[in-house]
Amino acid sequence: MELGNEFAFVGREVRLEIGETENFVDMLFYNLKLHCYVVVEVKIEEFNSRDMWQLGTYMVAVNHQLKTDLDAPTLGLIVCKSKDNVKAQYALEASSQPMGISEYSISSFLPEDFKSSLPTIEEIEAELGDKY
Repeated sequence: MELGNEFAFVGREVRLEIGETENFVDMLFYNLKLHCYVVVEVKIEEFNSRDMWQLGTYMVAVNHQLKTDLDAPTLGLIVCKSKDNVKAQYALEASSQPMGISEYSISSFLPEDFKSSLPTIEEIEAELGDKY
């Protein structure tokens, strides 16, 4: 996924302490043009409305813990393997937070002779499944 040149990468697995729990944002960016943080959660499965709760919680935590008075409210993005568009629309309408849902697609930019030395998409998903 290409975000554009106005995004600064803040970190991966950024730690947020929420109450008495330790939480980790998959990816955190800062948009230089909009002057706001952007929380990105990556899901290797189909979109689930529970993902909205997690993202919303992280966005509010970033607003309380990282955002300054000079920053605009935090934006959120769920990037998932697939989504039911109606379910996604309803979930977005149920939230007052500025967030979006997008599907990812994996494409190959490597020459054929390199493909045999790389793991398959299924192997990568299996490996990530334990972490997400």
